[in-house]
Amino acid sequence: MIYFLPGIFTTLNLFSGFYALLSSFEGKFFVASLAILLAILFDIFDGRIARITGQTSKFGKEYDSLADMVSFGLAPAFLIYNFSLKSYSKMGWLACFLYAACVALRLARFNVKETSGFYFEGLPSPAGGAIIAATVLLLHKMGVEPLYKNWVLLAMVYLLSYLFISPIKYPSFKGIKIRTIPAFYFLVGFILLFVITASNPPLVLLVITTCYILMGPFILFWKKIERIFKKFINNTTKKTKN
Repeated sequence: MIYFLPGIFTTLNLFSGFYALLSSFEGKFFVASLAILLAILFDIFDGRIARITGQTSKFGKEYDSLADMVSFGLAPAFLIYNFSLKSYSKMGWLACFLYAACVALRLARFNVKETSGFYFEGLPSPAGGAIIAATVLLLHKMGVEPLYKNWVLLAMVYLLSYLFISPIKYPSFKGIKIRTIPAFYFLVGFILLFVITASNPPLVLLVITTCYILMGPFILFWKKIERIFKKFINNTTKKTKN
């Protein structure tokens, strides 16, 4: 039974993404957004369960990528297109196609390229799906009507498309082991996070996802500043010795 658990959660991920597609076509944008967020939870569970039970396999990896393509590539693209970018006509659907294509390229690169377990190369596709779903949920809560035309949303889709295929590294958090965290502090942190999220779920989710997306460029910028500073210190030390 344990062997099939990761595959079951991957299938639930795929089902959620497929349901999000149907819901966005029917104009049920709130439901579609929730389905994408649910797919993210299933995606997290299938990977963690596979690692805990030692049931990682090439088949599971490929199946997971195909499910991710539906849930975090096609579903968010169609959601933001039907909700907003349809009003941009050709420019809108081309932006959504670019988004889906970049997710596919990012997943393909992940499957063939060996990377450290501590970071991802390029923005993880679930993060892109999360920020689109959170944005639609927030706009829905604010009473914004569908076909809401805003250049910020169009720019967001293009920016996410670039980040998917960029060489920017994002932390994977796979190295974090919950067992090493004291149970009391873990419970306190969970309650605090729950209370904050429950106050305004769409806004909190949008803020958290935005912070994660900005984390990659910030780390890259910080490392460049650090290299420049070290180079300056080394040059200053050499001149002092001479």
